[in-house]
Amino acid sequence: MRTGIVFNPTARGDQAQGFREALAALAPEAELFPTPGPDSAAELAAGAARRGVEILIAAGGDGTVSEVADGLASVPGALDAVRLGIIPLGTINVFARELGIPRRLGRAWQVIRNERELRVDLPRVELRDRDAPRRRHFVQLAGCGLDSRAIAAVDWKWKKRVGPLAYVAAVLGAMQGVQPRVSVRAGGRSVEGELVLVGNGRFYGGEVAAFPHASLRDGRLDVRVFPRVTFLSLCRFGLAWLRRRPLGRSVAAHLQGACLELASGTPVPVEVDGDNVGHLPAAFTVPRERLRVLVP
Repeated sequence: MRTGIVFNPTARGDQAQGFREALAALAPEAELFPTPGPDSAAELAAGAARRGVEILIAAGGDGTVSEVADGLASVPGALDAVRLGIIPLGTINVFARELGIPRRLGRAWQVIRNERELRVDLPRVELRDRDAPRRRHFVQLAGCGLDSRAIAAVDWKWKKRVGPLAYVAAVLGAMQGVQPRVSVRAGGRSVEGELVLVGNGRFYGGEVAAFPHASLRDGRLDVRVFPRVTFLSLCRFGLAWLRRRPLGRSVAAHLQGACLELASGTPVPVEVDGDNVGHLPAAFTVPRERLRVLVP
């Protein structure tokens, strides 16, 4: 089985530096594709698919996994021919948590060797920004409003040192000033708020079940809309995170649909799987069970 690995050499700080040595013992036959910089994993994944790789492993965080899936989707026939493996090396690894993939390298590699496959939905967003319209696939979640504005404000050097605390600092900074409003249309309903989260799976920000009824295989996206973002709503979210409990309906409205339309009167960034990819307006759709993933 021809295997390739798209590897983020900066993921998880010092632990990523020993990845090559560990991999040499686990899979000396695998072809390694180190990412030379941001936004390069998709191109590497597309190239690997064209070269006939049958199992392509994303070794990194959610952003790396998302880019690899997007790269496969850009090559005709690749989603049918290539299976995706995941080695979680990022800060939070939400998609790996959703699938139950272990963080330890040896155990994650055993999951890949067992070759148990699950077909999951592969959502995509059409960004209609006049300056840079584009299509982007993602695996776990998307967001706009406070969420995407905080990502734009993250100090990435600080993130490597303190992990998720860097996001907390960015959120507090993004809360200053007037929050733009985002409108959402889904399932025949229309709701407006200061923070919109879109989920393919259940989890957001780790193991917070922001979308407790979501499924990776139902051909629908779940949406949580926060009418206003206040310190009280953040405290409720933090309590859910600490207790690992679902996010209640009293905190944010819930919508669900196979197609979503998001818009705003101001330029609001859109993030997918932890990376900003463009600005509103945006349309979301969900190609059902298009991604072949290796799972426990």
